[in-house]
Amino acid sequence: MKTYLLHIAVFTLLTLSNAFAQDVTTVRANSYDISDNLNLKAVASIFGESRDLEDFERKLNDPELQISNLDLNGDNRVDYLRVIEVTENNTHVIILQSVLGIDTFQDVATIEVERDRYNNVQVQVVGDVYMYGPNYIYEPVYVSRPLIYDVFWASSYRPYYSPWYWGYYPVYYTYWAPYPAYRYRNHIHVHINTRNNYNYVNGGRSSRAVALYSGRRANAYERQNPDNSFTSRTSSTNRYALEQTRTTSATRNSVPATRTSYNNSSRNSGTRLSNTSATRNSSITTPQRTNTSVRSTTPSRPAATPARSSSTITRTSPSYERSRTQPARSGNTVRSSAPARSSAPAVRSTPSSSRSSSTIRSSQPQPRQSSPSRQSGSGRSRG
Repeated sequence: MKTYLLHIAVFTLLTLSNAFAQDVTTVRANSYDISDNLNLKAVASIFGESRDLEDFERKLNDPELQISNLDLNGDNRVDYLRVIEVTENNTHVIILQSVLGIDTFQDVATIEVERDRYNNVQVQVVGDVYMYGPNYIYEPVYVSRPLIYDVFWASSYRPYYSPWYWGYYPVYYTYWAPYPAYRYRNHIHVHINTRNNYNYVNGGRSSRAVALYSGRRANAYERQNPDNSFTSRTSSTNRYALEQTRTTSATRNSVPATRTSYNNSSRNSGTRLSNTSATRNSSITTPQRTNTSVRSTTPSRPAATPARSSSTITRTSPSYERSRTQPARSGNTVRSSAPARSSAPAVRSTPSSSRSSSTIRSSQPQPRQSSPSRQSGSGRSRG
């Protein structure tokens, strides 16, 4: 019978563990999106550090850097990103295309570079509408002028068109398996130059760049999955709104833990205060008298007499008054007599002994004014 019950318990534990494991997997899947696998800030960062577009394409596909984590065709290999360019006068449009198969490409982002008549260069990194939603744009402001700007407007410049395609790649390129989305997010931040600024904007600046790109867009993956656009995958308008939603959700989830710790700390502090109050009410402590005397003896007021010190205790601590009213009066009688000098070392042993001793010294001339009290006290001792 015991063996039978043991088998039932083991079977129940295994069933529960499998159920919990399935729940964890479901949560991770719901937080995943295709746009998580290519960070446009990292793209803008390495673009400003490249010598030319050929060097830029090399950095995009470097197996050591692993800037991209896209696997749109699902072959468990990160897609090769080729770079092609369209130019007209002072406007350059650089297109990043994911190579999915033979003559099969999907645009993932564009970089629009334009120079005005004052020789100022404006750069916008624009995410593809299908991948990132509409108007997902970053404007990088580089800490130093990129070298690639000088190449664009050289007299002998020719637009760059990647020579690589499906099954034919450069020597430096090797396949690697994609990361899980959460690991890629932690990995890619190392390759973003934090000295640059990446300003988010919700609109393009160059109408000419839009016209140049309209006839060159490749959308093979979009045609294969028409119902899997960004607006269909998520409830957000674009990638930026999705990031803000995630940040807000993470903040809300962390608030209950903060409130719990705050309540616990408040309860602990309340316990300490109650214990301290109980200790003060249950015993006669010299530090309590010393602190009260320091409060009553301020630089703008003369030294207080022991009678005033006892009244100060009564005002500041009502609960302490009920338990210490009579001993405080008896303490005044003791201080006016000669044996009160023997209690000075107890006051000096407290942390604020210097102040308490000054209070006692200032109170020594007081017995001369209250000479009748000495005579009454001496008469009592003789009787």
